[in-house]
Amino acid sequence: MRSPFGRSTAAAAAPREAEPQRAPRRWAIAGAALGGLAALLAFAPASWLAQGVARASEGHLLITETRGSLWNGSGVLVLAGGAGARDASALPGRLHWTVQLQGLGLGLIARQDCCINGELRLALKPGLGRFEIAVANGADWLARWPAGWLAGLGTPFNTLQPAGSLRLAARDFRLERVEGRWRQFGQLELDLLNLSSRVSTVAPLGSYRLSVAADPGGAGSSRLSLSTLDGALLLSGQGSIGGVGGKARFAGEATAAPGREAALDNLLNIIGRRQGARSVISIG
Repeated sequence: MRSPFGRSTAAAAAPREAEPQRAPRRWAIAGAALGGLAALLAFAPASWLAQGVARASEGHLLITETRGSLWNGSGVLVLAGGAGARDASALPGRLHWTVQLQGLGLGLIARQDCCINGELRLALKPGLGRFEIAVANGADWLARWPAGWLAGLGTPFNTLQPAGSLRLAARDFRLERVEGRWRQFGQLELDLLNLSSRVSTVAPLGSYRLSVAADPGGAGSSRLSLSTLDGALLLSGQGSIGGVGGKARFAGEATAAPGREAALDNLLNIIGRRQGARSVISIG
């Protein structure tokens, strides 16, 4: 039977009958794609985490010699001078990590015999246009590293060749990234303990604290503060990091304690720009 438009009713009905047959095929293709994605994530190599850390730190913090997977892996932690730099310094032993599902986010647990206080626990919370990372530890301090590790960052640390230790602590610390900008909450404290340098005969030079605190004004930047805990070399300064432009700015000074001027004269010339008895430190 032909329709008034010159086509048989059977021919007109054919496309409608074929349509239900295409639907299962689409679902099968979608299922296969999702299954492939799940398998890819399940067996993602540890190097994926290393690549993410390198990008986030602009090449200054690296995880090399990776083994295992993104979810359960290990590697060697390295400080480097950035892209194209030759300076690099590795920590002894291997950093081991585990990533687990934690509610609507992920939990990362890191261990390293040389340096981490037990386990370092981080909570990772991705969201629509945002990402949050928070320190979940309740310990007094998180990690302790040899000060010589800083030589990997290049100038001036490769010249100073510091010795001593670095101790990191966190107080309700978390970072939130929204619209491409990071915002800090809480506080980080890095204590530089019993520091000494190959360019000075005074040992130790002293102990110091670098504090990174959230800006109470909510401008998106973090405040930097450097102070002397004790020692012959006196360091102080203030600055900021983040905010508009995302750059770090710091203004400080170094001086010698009374009676130690002659012994520290050469070191003061290296640390910063000399202005009389002071050595001015300026970044940004």
